[in-house]
Amino acid sequence: MNASESDQVEPPANPPLAGESFRSADFQSAVSPTSSRQAARQPGDAGVSDASGLETRDTAGWKPALRFSRLAGVVVVIVVAVIAGLLPRWRQRAALAAEHRELSVVSVSVVSPAPNRGGGGLLLPAEIKPWTEAPIYARASGYLKRWLVDIGTKVEAGQLLAEIETPELDQELERARHEVAQSEAALELAKITADRYADLVKSASVSEQENGEKQADLKLKTASVAAGRANVARLEKLQSFGRVTAPFAGTITARKTDVGELVAASGGKELFRLSQTDKLRVQVRVPQTEAGRIAPGLAAELVIPEQPGRVFTGQVARTSGEISADSRTLLTEVEVDNASGQILSGSFAQARFVGGRQEGRLALPANTLLFRAEGPQVGVVLPDGTVELRTVKLGRDFGQAVEILGGVNPTNQVIINPSDSLVSGMTVRVADVVKMETLMPAQGMPGAGMGKAGRSK
Repeated sequence: MNASESDQVEPPANPPLAGESFRSADFQSAVSPTSSRQAARQPGDAGVSDASGLETRDTAGWKPALRFSRLAGVVVVIVVAVIAGLLPRWRQRAALAAEHRELSVVSVSVVSPAPNRGGGGLLLPAEIKPWTEAPIYARASGYLKRWLVDIGTKVEAGQLLAEIETPELDQELERARHEVAQSEAALELAKITADRYADLVKSASVSEQENGEKQADLKLKTASVAAGRANVARLEKLQSFGRVTAPFAGTITARKTDVGELVAASGGKELFRLSQTDKLRVQVRVPQTEAGRIAPGLAAELVIPEQPGRVFTGQVARTSGEISADSRTLLTEVEVDNASGQILSGSFAQARFVGGRQEGRLALPANTLLFRAEGPQVGVVLPDGTVELRTVKLGRDFGQAVEILGGVNPTNQVIINPSDSLVSGMTVRVADVVKMETLMPAQGMPGAGMGKAGRSK
């Protein structure tokens, strides 16, 4: 059998009937001609070509490759599972490390120094006084006939306040007038006599001596009449003082007399007190340390405890020009307009001066200071997040705020409530930037709240 014949598949000798199955050998030979050919070949068939040798060798090389690919797939699956299991843990560990680093850095709140603006000066005690004040006394003795005004009455200049009955003064005036009439009659007689003697002396009927006496008597009578008239004028003026009038426009602040009371012209008691309150004088005693910046025209603000939230403005009118040896203060007067009558004279107030040479100084909250052996210090946060301790020079103490004379500038970020363990070079994290206005109340911060308060001129 040659190769061509061997490639042909012969049908089985006994085909199976219906319902029967092929035998295994016949079935394998029918399905796999190659297998049948391999079975048909004999080892000694040298002439037969080994055409199936290639297929046998190919099958033998394919099985190890399949096993390697399966092994590689298993390794990949294991690696992916390991990575999938370790990646969340790695991320969790990285987040924990980042949180630890963040918590290890101290968080601080900072504030920048604020200028000590207008109204930021020291609150000084002040006494409010009327612009003009005068006690009203009687110039004529007598009994009070009636009074026409009472406390709180606003009067104009020259307005009648009270009337005084002066019976003794009236009688004295009447007597003086009669004395003047008597003197005038004597003067008329002396004038006639003097004229007659002047004519007689020309004819030598009388002597020069007699004529001179009559002329002198005329002059005496003339002077006596003038003196009498002056006395009458004086008494009339005194009698006019029985009408008590207001010397200037203002408000009656006190009435200390009543109808029928005996009034004495000298050494008597006060009848009324009159005050002009449309403009007020506010007297402030400025400490010696602050006196250098006080000058006429300097603006001032007035705060009255009974009127919270209101600020009245004025300006310095004058100073005493010297420091009192008793209190080491400079007496300063501030003019404040009170046309609306909202300020009561005699009240206690607090005044502060706006501007001056100390305007523009910085201020910090008192809780930013550290007191150590080096002196007062503050912690400044640098741009890289490190802390620098700086020694500062303190000025005036406003209570919750302190004036800073040197050591910081308005751009610095100063730590609020620094810990005692704070040192230079420490790394911190700025959690909050606070403004001075939010830390200080209206009356505690220099210049804070004043601008929002109602102002009156």
